[in-house]
Amino acid sequence: MKTSRNNDMLKNLLGIEHAIIQSPMAGGITTVRLVSAVAKSGGLGMIGAGGLAPEELRKIVRKLKKKNISAFGVNLFVPWKFKTTEEEISDAYKALKPLYDKFDLKQQVVEPVTYEMVEKAFNERIEIVIEEQVPVCSFIFGLPSHQQIERLKEAGVILIGTATTVKEAETVERAGFDAVVLQGVEAGGHRGSFLAAVDDSLIGLMSLIPEAADHLSIPIIASGSIMDGRGIAAARILGAAGVQLGTAFISTDESGAHTIHKNALSADRDTPSVLTSVFTGRAARAIKNTFITDMSRQTQKLVDYPVQRSLTQPIQDASKADGNIDYGMLLAGQGKARARYISASELIEQLVAETLDLGMTI
Repeated sequence: MKTSRNNDMLKNLLGIEHAIIQSPMAGGITTVRLVSAVAKSGGLGMIGAGGLAPEELRKIVRKLKKKNISAFGVNLFVPWKFKTTEEEISDAYKALKPLYDKFDLKQQVVEPVTYEMVEKAFNERIEIVIEEQVPVCSFIFGLPSHQQIERLKEAGVILIGTATTVKEAETVERAGFDAVVLQGVEAGGHRGSFLAAVDDSLIGLMSLIPEAADHLSIPIIASGSIMDGRGIAAARILGAAGVQLGTAFISTDESGAHTIHKNALSADRDTPSVLTSVFTGRAARAIKNTFITDMSRQTQKLVDYPVQRSLTQPIQDASKADGNIDYGMLLAGQGKARARYISASELIEQLVAETLDLGMTI
């Protein structure tokens, strides 16, 4: 059976016992403890390095190496063309000023960030991946240059792309990547769309997997609110070789997510997770709250990522420090209500057992 063959291929490729990948969530959620725990439990732990300074990434990689963790990887944000001006930043700050005042915050000094600056940091992170001999590197928001892909492959790095459509998945395969993460519309966090607008790339995971499986030869990794063995078994039956879970790991003991974030996952089952760009300037799925509702009326005043993220970060931090979920970015997929408050190793153990009970392996 092709799915079983690809499952073994993926596990052999990544050097893991279970084809369960912990999603590389940026912003401090994927701690060294979490990555280590996942790796020690037979899965693949991933560092969310999109917002890390290059040398901070190097420190984290070396910490994992000192723990003799070999089944881990790094996820990088591929730069995209953008431009922000001082006038745009000023307008964005004015829209946010009532919240700065609410939390008694000083005005954030944000210099215009250029594409060239972001690209330079991205290039430095790739060099660190090569120099530190990171086993796996995944990408979101696009693909690195052909030259960078060749250098990474020559260094023996396993490459994983992220796709939200079959066309994007085919582009990942043609680029020479080893596997692809299919990100369904249900998934929490930033949307990885890179060939079409986000609104034109909102495909449910259960529709995306079988269509992609009919066109791809590289292993497919399913991602999108898979929270238990039922979701894993469904993804496997439809053609996925493995799964990548984010929201399910947010609530684990080793996660670096704020307690408020963890508790919010299951606190109110009727509060949905929605797609919004108000926090970072890029579409992401998060738990709906007052900030999303209020700022959605002022989207014309938003600036591009990463500047918008810099402007809203103080508000997010202050909201969480106050024990208030109304103004924090609480990234989560649609399956958030099924979060389990256990250790990462217990989660993986339960996921494997639940999948086996349904007659599938992972």
